[in-house]
Amino acid sequence: MSNKKLRVVLLTHGGCEHVLRRLVALESVKVVGVFIETDVIRHTRLLEKIRRSIRYDGYWATAGKFARKLISSRRSLEVEAIESGRDAVCKVAEDHDVPVYLVNNFHMESSIALLRDVEADLGVVLGTNILKQSVFKVPKLGSINLHQGLAPYYRGCPAVFWELFNDEREVGLTVHFVESKVDTGEIILQRTVPLEYDYSYGLDFDQFINDYRAGLVTRCAQLVADAVKAIAEGTAAPRPQDTSLGKRYRLPVKKQKDEMRRRLRQRRPFADRRLSPQRAGEGRL
Repeated sequence: MSNKKLRVVLLTHGGCEHVLRRLVALESVKVVGVFIETDVIRHTRLLEKIRRSIRYDGYWATAGKFARKLISSRRSLEVEAIESGRDAVCKVAEDHDVPVYLVNNFHMESSIALLRDVEADLGVVLGTNILKQSVFKVPKLGSINLHQGLAPYYRGCPAVFWELFNDEREVGLTVHFVESKVDTGEIILQRTVPLEYDYSYGLDFDQFINDYRAGLVTRCAQLVADAVKAIAEGTAAPRPQDTSLGKRYRLPVKKQKDEMRRRLRQRRPFADRRLSPQRAGEGRL
């Protein structure tokens, strides 16, 4: 094995401090930069926002959402979460003398030029919008991505929703090379995690999914680090995906969310049989 370290760069919107900590600890890796895209809030006209909200959440939820915005002077929770995640990554980078590059948009010529200047061997993409080849192919070996889904069967988003919708018993975690088509690149490492709905959440599957995904943070970070280490040490054995075996999923619309609730209600009696008499009476259905 060569003594030369693999030069790695992170491309992110923030919130990947757990991965960064593991990468800087690898003896075979040198993190040469963290690129953070700052213009991440989608700018759309009000009418389009209303239309999208109705499509994905329904009329009543949309009315409530916009009413809260009118009467609230608080900053957007979305903006606060983004800034918090960004600050956390910057703090870890600063502690380990890793350069941070704040760029308005990854696809600007100035951003791509900066990316070329760091002369990275490998890019690690964590929580960004879809990237073009002009960005993810800049590192010599290309870029890898963490996908919460068992590729090729579950590609796209949102993670966990569709597995739960289809009554799967596990969720996949996949580290793969980035290609132009979403989540289709060669698989480097893959793991599965058990999935069982917790009926103490009632029908609030959004909160269950948020909490479930939060519980995967450590496993995901370690999987990315293991994949990077394997590439650095020359032991990785990427395998191509047969995309005919699965599909790319999209954001669920209101009709599909309503169907999720119906399916959860339908499955509830079977879930209760596996609970104690005391637990079977709990929940908020």
